Amino acid sequence: MGKPKILVIYYSTYGHVQTIAQAEMRGLLKSGKVDAELYQFAETLSGDVLEKMHAPARDTSVPEITPEILAEADGFLVGFPTRFGVAPAQVKAFFDSTGSLWSKGALLGKPMGLFFSTASQHGGQESTAFSFLPHLVHHGLIYVSLGTPSPYMFETDAIVGGSPWGGGVIAGSDGSLLPTYKEIEIAEIQGDKFAEIASKLAAPEKDLSKTAATTSEKSAETVTSEKPGEVASVTPTSATPVKARGRMLQIVDKFKNLFKS
Repeated sequence: MGKPKILVIYYSTYGHVQTIAQAEMRGLLKSGKVDAELYQFAETLSGDVLEKMHAPARDTSVPEITPEILAEADGFLVGFPTRFGVAPAQVKAFFDSTGSLWSKGALLGKPMGLFFSTASQHGGQESTAFSFLPHLVHHGLIYVSLGTPSPYMFETDAIVGGSPWGGGVIAGSDGSLLPTYKEIEIAEIQGDKFAEIASKLAAPEKDLSKTAATTSEKSAETVTSEKPGEVASVTPTSATPVKARGRMLQIVDKFKNLFKS
């Protein structure tokens, strides 16, 4: 079995989030435990609007993410700037297009971490990630928080982006603040820690196909009894989807081993 494939996906208007995404990539690859690929969300604003916003040209060397590519990966680190404490429209538009993945449970049990950019220290370094969680919940994704693995996250004499919710950068109200070495290091740590967890979740475990099959047989039967004391009869009914149930059993088993290590 090869290494898990992790996608770092970002949306960046002025380049701040892209810089953090590149740091996340370095952290992932430095771990040696995963393969990593860099993608960006498609732009939804017109060229005229972007020009009025004084946004620099997009990096066309980074491919755009699609639902098909998303489904093939084993985990995701997703980054974007805040828009009033929530994800920007470009990111929402993409996840609105993932209904086919949701209907198939294609992302169920896969880990996802988040990173972000805000204009100020209190502009959404936590709420931006928190408000995005419904997307993870409905897809059955496992949210991997950052915690506080860096001493920079405890500093009070300087403004440092990032929070227990994920890596981050504070760009300033005019976007003039570039990512600091502290914010970049926090992002690299997040990539490294995420790789460790993702590799454990993707590790092959004991085959639970028999358990899933047994559950399938039970779900395909109903027990009925006409009168009290009468021997119940078993009547086959339409089986409920069992593939997702079997995958959830595997996820639970992997989490048990994750916390043992």
